Amino acid sequence: MKLCLALLPALFCVSLSAFADDDKPTINVDLQTRVSYLNDRVDNEIRHDASGFKGDYLLLMVSGQINDRISYSWRQRLNKKIDKNDKFDATDWVYVNYKADANWSFAAGKQVAMVGGYEYDRCPIDIYLSSEFWNNISPFQFGASASYTTNNGKSSFTAQVTQSLFHMPSRNDMLAYHLHWAGNYGWFNSLYSFNMIEYSPKHFISYIVLGNKFNVGNASLELDLMNRAASHQTFFLKDCSVMARLDYRPISHLGLFGKFTYDVNRTDTDADMCVHSGTELTAFGGGVEYYPTKGNPDVRLGLSVSHATGTNSNPSGTMLSNQTIVRLGFIAKLHLLSWKSK
Repeated sequence: MKLCLALLPALFCVSLSAFADDDKPTINVDLQTRVSYLNDRVDNEIRHDASGFKGDYLLLMVSGQINDRISYSWRQRLNKKIDKNDKFDATDWVYVNYKADANWSFAAGKQVAMVGGYEYDRCPIDIYLSSEFWNNISPFQFGASASYTTNNGKSSFTAQVTQSLFHMPSRNDMLAYHLHWAGNYGWFNSLYSFNMIEYSPKHFISYIVLGNKFNVGNASLELDLMNRAASHQTFFLKDCSVMARLDYRPISHLGLFGKFTYDVNRTDTDADMCVHSGTELTAFGGGVEYYPTKGNPDVRLGLSVSHATGTNSNPSGTMLSNQTIVRLGFIAKLHLLSWKSK
């Protein structure tokens, strides 16, 4: 919280300093939260420590433009404890973006590491059921990126270098390299990536991620295919994940969804820090969302049921075999302030 209070005046000062340029700076402040009531059972025995009321997320977001070329974005988790070894641990991102022209832009700071897939790309507030991979990845890292957007605006290509998603306090110099394609073609959207991530000094694991989204009327299907591999192991399908989500809105106030995930690692290496060797997990579920404010999804109630089965070889893993979770959640994305210089 002290970091939040210290950064707010700095961001306002940076924005106000742009007045002389007459470029009309902007500031947007948002607060996002999710509170849930859970019933978490394994083998039909309730897990008391994981059940009951939970304050899942409390996110503060500040973003805007300094001028017509420079913008900024900051998201802070107000309910996350800050690690004494990492003062930015509760900061999801804080970066500055420079738009060189209509095609090229450059960004630096703490960013989202550009791994493809729609599950990975979703705001955590909007996820009720997630894969074992999603539960163990650390997507927010310091780095820099360069992006090219095509003239028609339908595709954006990004090259990025970040800290490794698996860096350790003793080895903060481990790196990750990302190539990412985001496409928007109406009925078909894409979030594809190729990633090389250092999981130990001078040893890399690679990701190939194909994130696909298909839109038909009031329905959409997100289908993510992810393959992971390190040196000296079979490359395809030995270590992979599949995530699929189907959404349908029959009326403006009501949304229905179903979700399926599958994580498997049949390798004999310790390269995968997210889905450990010997793991094979399947999870499925679904639910309903109610939007009380004329179908606006920024405020909603969600009820979901999910079930996981299989083997998780990670003793600290999130998903358990024969685990059933019922979640009733309240989600609010509040737009607190929008300001533009006159």
